[in-house]
Amino acid sequence: MRYPDPFLAAHGYAAAERRPLAADASLRTYTRLVGGPRPALLMDAPPPEDVRPFAALARHFLAAGLSLPEIIAEDAGAGFLLIEDFGDATHAALLDAGADPVPLYTEAAEALAALHAAPVPPGLPAWDAAAMARATAATFLDWWWPAAFGAAPSDAVRTELDAALHAMLAPFAGAQGFVHRDYFPANLMRLEARGGPRRTGILDFQDGALGHPAYDLISLVEDARRDVEAATRRAAVAAYLAARPGLDRGGFLGAMAACGAQRHLRVAALWVRLDRRDGKPGYLRHGPRCWALLQRSLSQPACAPLRDFLDAHVPEALRRNPMPG
Repeated sequence: MRYPDPFLAAHGYAAAERRPLAADASLRTYTRLVGGPRPALLMDAPPPEDVRPFAALARHFLAAGLSLPEIIAEDAGAGFLLIEDFGDATHAALLDAGADPVPLYTEAAEALAALHAAPVPPGLPAWDAAAMARATAATFLDWWWPAAFGAAPSDAVRTELDAALHAMLAPFAGAQGFVHRDYFPANLMRLEARGGPRRTGILDFQDGALGHPAYDLISLVEDARRDVEAATRRAAVAAYLAARPGLDRGGFLGAMAACGAQRHLRVAALWVRLDRRDGKPGYLRHGPRCWALLQRSLSQPACAPLRDFLDAHVPEALRRNPMPG
């Protein structure tokens, strides 16, 4: 953990108590600062992390009236931010404590609808079929496949997967907007003093991109890290669609299925990479859920190209975490 003492001192936090928060799968770390001018978190994002996308997106969506952390101070060159502290009431923590999931998921869906309805920030990277195919290959083909089959995939397999993902995602390429890319309960906060969409604090948005908004809604209701009951899924989807009545419902639901299939395959294999490359085997516990969600997605007509690829190359008995290596 790096501590930028001159940076903290310049903004009145030299004497603040420092309480490190639990780390996630990234290189970023967060420290709660207690006793400074106002509640704050120190974000430490060493290279290759970059705090500038986080700061730019936070300022953009704050100006649009959403609840993202205010940027208190910034040293982009060193990789440090001081940001508003929303507290500990993540949706994940509330759900783990037994909260009724339906209000939390409907609030999250309403905030997501407001996020997607806001002006699109400039300069976003693409999260289109090509980017999604590359990201899938980087986990599924580069890590899951050798672990499952004992050898790297052939060039022909790589070409076929790329073609299948493009064919599945291309029908939905026309709908473009801001995509958070990690919109799920661990990155959402209940802010009791606020109302409407601002009641949900939104975190971990620095990888936001330009893509199909259905990607975020499927990330919420088919969470890779926790089970979501069918009634809760239906309530969240209904709340989102009610908040955006101009959407083509059928097309949007098809896009949810296609985006879900891509995400579930990529993330199921991501857990393998975190285990074998990064020494984080704990994430493998989420593998069975992701494979089950993928199987459910593959039953949808929009997912036929990916289903055909998997049927040709990956027997259903192998659609799971690979054996320990």
